[in-house]
Amino acid sequence: MSILALVEDRPTPKSVYNWRIYLLAAVASCTSCMIGYDSAFIGTTLSLQSFKDEFDFDAMGKSEQNLLSANIVSTYQAGAFFGSFFAYPIGHFWGRRIGLLSAALVFILGAGLMLGANGERGLTLLYVGRVFAGIGVGAGSNITPIYISELAPPAIRGRLVGVYELGWQIGGLVGFWINYGVDQTMAPSHEQWIIPFAVQLIPAGLMLIGGIFVRESPRWLFSRGRRDEAMTNLSWIRQLDENDIYMIEEVAAIDQALEQQRSTIGIGFWKPFKAAGSNKKVMWRLFLGSMLFFWQNGSGINAINYYSPTVFKASVSIGVQGNNSLFTTGIFGVVKTVVTFVWLLYLIDRVGRRNLLLIGAFGGSICMWIVGAYIKIADPANHPKPHMDGGGIMAMFFFYLWTVFYTPTWNGTPWVLNSEMFDPNMRSLAQACAAASNWLWNFLISRFTPQMFAKMEYGVFFFFASLMMLSIIFVYFLVPETKGIPLESMDALFDIKPVWHAHPTMVARLREEEQQFRHDVEENGVAAAKLDAQQVEDTSAEQAKYA
Repeated sequence: MSILALVEDRPTPKSVYNWRIYLLAAVASCTSCMIGYDSAFIGTTLSLQSFKDEFDFDAMGKSEQNLLSANIVSTYQAGAFFGSFFAYPIGHFWGRRIGLLSAALVFILGAGLMLGANGERGLTLLYVGRVFAGIGVGAGSNITPIYISELAPPAIRGRLVGVYELGWQIGGLVGFWINYGVDQTMAPSHEQWIIPFAVQLIPAGLMLIGGIFVRESPRWLFSRGRRDEAMTNLSWIRQLDENDIYMIEEVAAIDQALEQQRSTIGIGFWKPFKAAGSNKKVMWRLFLGSMLFFWQNGSGINAINYYSPTVFKASVSIGVQGNNSLFTTGIFGVVKTVVTFVWLLYLIDRVGRRNLLLIGAFGGSICMWIVGAYIKIADPANHPKPHMDGGGIMAMFFFYLWTVFYTPTWNGTPWVLNSEMFDPNMRSLAQACAAASNWLWNFLISRFTPQMFAKMEYGVFFFFASLMMLSIIFVYFLVPETKGIPLESMDALFDIKPVWHAHPTMVARLREEEQQFRHDVEENGVAAAKLDAQQVEDTSAEQAKYA
């Protein structure tokens, strides 16, 4: 089978997999370019001598430098934590499209403020700007996966939400190399370190321009009772007439899900909060979604992303000296991006979410144990070498192998899972909680990584390796496979026990239902098949009132 072969839940017209759906996903994923770029460029920018000279780093002690760097990095994550919650009311009342535009505008404000920082004014504008930029990306990290998952046909939902992760990696690739470029081509100056800060305006500008032209999510429009607009958008996105059997099935599934939601959780802004507090099933899934980001950050990825030069330098790591740490960091970004393409095009919708998490955690943990053991034995911090020897090359190989295991598994898969495992009215709040969980753990890691490496040295690698091993137990016993399951069937999927048999059981059930539906169409005609949709449409005004 080809690398782009699809595993479908039902017969799907080829026109559904069209350029429009990929374009909408790409535009929305500009938000992740902003995130990826920051995670890569900020640590390497802080390591530039021109930045240190402008803000008198040399006059500070090592611990004071670590504290200042941690504060600069972590204010961004703090803003993102709150931004992920601010996005919930915007996405609920004004829609996904307005939410994306708002995120881009706030980010541009923050990025602009950062450009005003210099040695004379101090770091205040940098701190404030990073808070605003964080609020923008936090909002974007909430809305973008939801928006894409609501547009996507089930067979390529993982691939399309994966575009969000691809944007993250492309932004990171540019971020890792931008500082190597200015370090090699420019003399130390204010311009040398300010250019990387200015580049982050590019993806935000693309998001703002593209957001003007994107279509609103049809599922959100259906939930607001705006059926005519929803049908127009859905027909445009699918490139199908609204009377096509595929469209009839999809609209019927959406209507059925909304009707079930109305009779269980309810329609409205506060209903998900009440459901989260009173419904054990909802609370359990919120817990699962949030914990996935604990395990993701427990892999050590953000410690490496934000402080990659520190990780690679001989003082605490595996023998990479001087400016070579910037080059090695750039190669790290290349490996991540290449592997992300493989994940996006093949792994996520063929291997599945659950298997990827299990494989990535096991392989990544083994690599971390080996790297940590080498640092313990070779002790490069106290026995620096001018060049890497065979042992250092071996450790570097396993570090990159860890990247190969981690990137196509834990890097983007938790975002895919959280975007698809909740019903429509719960999805926005759930994604806010998931995004907030990501930024909370991200904040803690970025805030304390310099101190961890200073105190624990090789023990940091053992710490992350242990957490990756523990994540295997969590995923195997608690997280079901969601590959190819329609969003409207997620409640039923999570009710099936044991977890490791849930996916095949659900797929068999869906195929039986699809065969029965098509049999009814053949027996009674299209009009009968549309009956449920018409009945739901008669209640749409009432639905809009309570939304």
